[in-house]
Amino acid sequence: MDAIVENRREAVKAKGSGRRSRRLPIIRAVLMLGGVIAVVVGGLYFWLSGGRYISTDDSFVDANKLMVSTDVSGLVLDVDVKEGQTVHKGDVLFRLDPLPFKIALDQAQSKMAETALTIKSMEQDYRRMLSDIEAQQAQVQLADTTLKRQDALLRIGGTAQQNVDQAQATLHTTQSQTASLQGQAEVQLAKLGGRVGIPVENHPEYLQAKAARDEAQRQLDHTVVKAPFDGTVTQVSSLQPGAMVVSTLASFVPTSAVALVADGSKWITANLKETDLTYIHPGEEVKITIDSYPGRVWHGKVLAIAPATGAQFSVLPSENSSGNWVKIVQRLPVRITFDDGEDVSMIRAGMSTNVEIDTHHKRTLNDLF
Repeated sequence: MDAIVENRREAVKAKGSGRRSRRLPIIRAVLMLGGVIAVVVGGLYFWLSGGRYISTDDSFVDANKLMVSTDVSGLVLDVDVKEGQTVHKGDVLFRLDPLPFKIALDQAQSKMAETALTIKSMEQDYRRMLSDIEAQQAQVQLADTTLKRQDALLRIGGTAQQNVDQAQATLHTTQSQTASLQGQAEVQLAKLGGRVGIPVENHPEYLQAKAARDEAQRQLDHTVVKAPFDGTVTQVSSLQPGAMVVSTLASFVPTSAVALVADGSKWITANLKETDLTYIHPGEEVKITIDSYPGRVWHGKVLAIAPATGAQFSVLPSENSSGNWVKIVQRLPVRITFDDGEDVSMIRAGMSTNVEIDTHHKRTLNDLF
């Protein structure tokens, strides 16, 4: 009896294991197909929901900066600022020795006064020449009258031919002298600008002397170098009292004095791939993080996209005319400004940043096929 029961149990077990062995390939196929479907569906979902945000870590903080110098050459007299000092527009940065420029100004002023006296003297000379011409014209009339008298006496035999010739020569001489004086007067009048009595301040020679005086005054004023905008001073150690500052106009290499970095205006320059610019437009929102301040987030907007790639402005642009040309994805600078109210006082120019631009673009199946 026990043997019969045991055989039945064995038969049931064998029948169950057979069923499980037939179900196992089906379950495995279903799981494999379900996994593939899940991956496809998940990938399609992430692809459709992606593409909205464009990010890059090839971005840096920029600010208005200037290597402050001057257009006159001279020795530094004193430096009024220190490294890292905050200055406002119009604050004095440094001064050059003004003595040579004051001497040049005095010389120019003296030359201008001398020119004014010269012009007045020329007017007096012109009036004197007019008087000499009038007197000479009287001599011409006298010589002409004398010649006519001698001609009349010669007809009646009352004088010799020699006296007539002498009177005629005298007339020619006085006429030549009158013409010479008139020519000198015309030259003098031309030097006076074509007419007498015009204000000295309007005379060309006086204007030239005044321009030289104004240039000397300008150079003297430029011995005091002031901040052109609000900012922070740096690289002051390169300028010390007694150092020679060479005018940027007198040298081929720019000679700087101190550097000034603006405090107010700061922005982000992000170099984005050209393939990422399809849906980026000015005004789009940007999330900004800075490597120096992990965990801190700033917000901004896209201000402008550069009209040309950085390679277009390089000293040696790439040549693509050879047969060995390899296509390289280009990058275009995108300027991003901070939103109003964002605290940028701790941010320094040149810091590395990460930006994420919200393009608000959503992909569709049409973009896939």
